[in-house]
Amino acid sequence: MSATTAHDHWASGEPYDRYVGRWSQAVARQFLAWLDAPAGLGWLDVGCGTGALTVVIAETCAPDYLAGVEPSAGFLEVARRRPGLEGAELLEGSAEMLPFAQKAFDRVVSGLVLNFVPDPARAVAQMAHVTRPGGEVAAYVWDYAGGMELMRRFWDAAAAEDPFAAELDEGQRFPLCRPEALHGLFAADGSLAAIETCAIDVPTVFADFDDYWSPFLGGQGPAPGYVMSLAEEPRARLRERLRASLAFEADGSIRLVARAWAVRGRRP
Repeated sequence: MSATTAHDHWASGEPYDRYVGRWSQAVARQFLAWLDAPAGLGWLDVGCGTGALTVVIAETCAPDYLAGVEPSAGFLEVARRRPGLEGAELLEGSAEMLPFAQKAFDRVVSGLVLNFVPDPARAVAQMAHVTRPGGEVAAYVWDYAGGMELMRRFWDAAAAEDPFAAELDEGQRFPLCRPEALHGLFAADGSLAAIETCAIDVPTVFADFDDYWSPFLGGQGPAPGYVMSLAEEPRARLRERLRASLAFEADGSIRLVARAWAVRGRRP
């Protein structure tokens, strides 16, 4: 299926951070712990978005040089305002045409991006191209098909209300949300070796239903984009169906899990 639809909006950084940015930093920390890179390396974050992964690199990896590339000017604006990224080089650009020289970085990473790139194979080839021999290329994506529960619960409820919503379901649209597909993508052109995948799970605890639902009203990303395309009445029906599908703790909170799949490969 198509990598993008008319409902996939990526313009405003703050609403996106409220939607999933708050969880992606927790995934980023586990992802970087898995990479276990030494200090003093050159890093590139491809599709750096609002800087969720980039800032954790700055905080935990002691990079010698840190850069990011992001096509959305609105997301990039948020990233440039993040404390800790004052010394990073953050550029507007495409994952499929990186504005850097060959063999420029020791680690080239990408968080929650590859599913939304029109040509992910070209993006991975570009990431490998700018990686030095002995360096690593790595990425992670949400497990839309099952383990990213805040989205899985949403799309199940949406499809029950509106058969058209099933066509927008990220679990159906994005085969790269599975480890076998990620491994195959990284192995495709032979430029990377020693390819591995792993699951990363983080808890997503919402204070109440409003804390869960209101980020879907921000319009940034496929699910929020779909919500904001609905008229008031069907949006209210979806909200109530979703509320009925969730389990609440005694204090009114909602406890879910967000799973991402990570992949890494070494540049020979």
